[in-house]
Amino acid sequence: MVGKKIKIGTLISGGGTNLQAIIDSCTDGRINAQIMFTGSDVPGAKGLERAQKAGIDTFVVDYSKIIRHVKDDLTGSVGKNNMSSVILPKGFNLEEIRAKQNLINKDKGSERIDFFLKSRAVAEQKLLDHISPYEIDLLVLAGFMRTLTPYFIDRINTVPGKFRIMNIHPALLPSFPGTDGYGDTFRYGCKVGGCTVHYIDYGEDTGPIIGQRAFQIEDGDTLEVVKQKGLALEWQLYPECIQKFAQGLV
Repeated sequence: MVGKKIKIGTLISGGGTNLQAIIDSCTDGRINAQIMFTGSDVPGAKGLERAQKAGIDTFVVDYSKIIRHVKDDLTGSVGKNNMSSVILPKGFNLEEIRAKQNLINKDKGSERIDFFLKSRAVAEQKLLDHISPYEIDLLVLAGFMRTLTPYFIDRINTVPGKFRIMNIHPALLPSFPGTDGYGDTFRYGCKVGGCTVHYIDYGEDTGPIIGQRAFQIEDGDTLEVVKQKGLALEWQLYPECIQKFAQGLV
């Protein structure tokens, strides 16, 4: 394929089937890109094996462990002999990030919002420590089940108005944002389902849409059938959208 390859990074939480579709598309030339790394928030995620098999660097940032640590620290539950207290990242401005975020409704209370932003920022800084040396052009969320805060987003999207974090969602946005798009679509009784590739912004699945694919939901379809139809389209759509980015079309 003509042209310089872009450098992409990938983040996963589970089996990595979308990651595999991206790996295959890079290998056979459908995406003019090189995958520099695959990171996960879950130790032992199967997708890490897929990346390692393809010769891709991998790393883990254990979100669950970090969140527990921050909670213990903020509630005073850390043992007296534990010398490692939580240190918020350099440049972390709680008021600024709180004002930008659209992930948690303001009526949930400032304490809950502040804990979310602080704990995620600690984890996100560890992600950034791994990511920064690679100098990637695009970060691809391939089944990464953690919400990114403005603290992280602003350190990837360093040029105003230029998005560099891409995600795939299991529904036809703006309908059914959140973690269970196919399930929400099915339970609502929709006759059409689909998937959406979009950029990440400060809200939940609210960033600019790059591409979508739709499928019919037949009367006899089960939720499992709906998911299978959706995944088959995801594996086609995501590589196509990454290639559009590589070509400077989005």
